[in-house]
Amino acid sequence: MLNVPVKSWSSLALVLALGTFAVGTDAFVVAGFLPEMAASLHVSEAAAGQSVTVFAAAYAIGSPVLATLTARLPRRWLLVGALVVLGLANLGSALAPSLPVLIATRVLAALGAAAYTPNAGAVAASLVRPESRARALAVVVGGLTIATALGVPLGNVAAQWLGWRSALGLVAVLSVVVAAGVFAIMPWLPGGPRVPLRTRLAVLRHPAVVRVLPLTVLGMGAAYTAYAYSVPALEGVGVSAIGLMLFLYGVGAVTGNLLSGYATDRWGARRVLTIGYALMALTMGVLAWLAASGAVIPVGVGALMVVWGASSWCQTPPQQHRLISASPGEAALLVSLNSSAIYAGIGLGTVLGGLTLTSGASWMYGTAALLALAALAFTTSHPR
Repeated sequence: MLNVPVKSWSSLALVLALGTFAVGTDAFVVAGFLPEMAASLHVSEAAAGQSVTVFAAAYAIGSPVLATLTARLPRRWLLVGALVVLGLANLGSALAPSLPVLIATRVLAALGAAAYTPNAGAVAASLVRPESRARALAVVVGGLTIATALGVPLGNVAAQWLGWRSALGLVAVLSVVVAAGVFAIMPWLPGGPRVPLRTRLAVLRHPAVVRVLPLTVLGMGAAYTAYAYSVPALEGVGVSAIGLMLFLYGVGAVTGNLLSGYATDRWGARRVLTIGYALMALTMGVLAWLAASGAVIPVGVGALMVVWGASSWCQTPPQQHRLISASPGEAALLVSLNSSAIYAGIGLGTVLGGLTLTSGASWMYGTAALLALAALAFTTSHPR
């Protein structure tokens, strides 16, 4: 644990969480206005959805590379710079005249996000005792899950009232404002030694790390296969109810994330993950059945959205806790690798969702259920 003079851990955690909220809003807000974006750029919804895939792929590849290139930078300057890049990239996305330009700005945004989130998590983990580490990570990751609660439905509302370009413009403003807050409150923390990327990635040979990262990819792939296309997938409940459904998903995501931090500290990561993946598989299976039968009951779908969100985002704190416990000295790198795995899973899910979109929502939900079952089997088949 670092010996850092922090006046109030809660204030610092709030600032870090606001930063991850800005990053999460940028990553997830596109799902709220995907149809409007596709129509404006004169492309299909599946093609527009690939902007999410490209963001995820750039994040997954860029995270460990940026962790190496920025290792010696003071943490405050790194976090502030990353948020400024995120803001400028979103401004570019808001002004993009075509899909190729949008894709390029989404890559830049992903690099800003990749530089911020892992380092924010590593700073949080380094400032608390080991027995409270999962809770600290849950607070910081909570910014991402709150973004799913507010960012996506607000993006949906903003797209309807202001247009999708204005929604991305608001994300740009939010990023810059949070950057100013991080600069004002974040204490000075030194960077680490410069370690070659090959040396850093040697941690991938650790058996515990090898078991954790593929599971993150599977779990996030299951969570995001249908969620990336949630607006068209939820058309059966009525256009006016889609925003509420997305908000309920976010409520479940926030609740699941926070509770999983406490549950991991008390009962262990493996038990939390087993319950989470089982609930996700069940929820996706029921949604697939409802979509296939046409028996869409808004109240029932709303309840399922809460469980879907909770099961999707309960996995991040225990996964990060397992990684950091395996090699505490490489906390920043391991968190960045897990972030890469998260976005690799999002990319996988988005590709699968785009491929199954034309076949109907039941196929998307069914594919997500199969991935969740694979994650459950992976979790239960490996020893502690």
